[in-house]
Amino acid sequence: MSNCGLYEASAQFAVRVGLPMKSGIGGGLVAIVPSEGAIACYSPTLDMVGNPVVGLAFVEALSQKLELSIFG
Repeated sequence: MSNCGLYEASAQFAVRVGLPMKSGIGGGLVAIVPSEGAIACYSPTLDMVGNPVVGLAFVEALSQKLELSIFG
């Protein structure tokens, strides 16, 4: 999921968010927090690549606030 879960934007968000994520064209998004659980959200507005805009912003903010990144 870290390499291809967000289509062409996977590498960018792997570094920024630090969690493996998978999005769906319907607006769903799930991020895995290893040894903790998962974060799931829904945001119908998609970016140019097909990822949910608000869902990505939410998971990124939550990951940074709670220091959930798997990269440190």
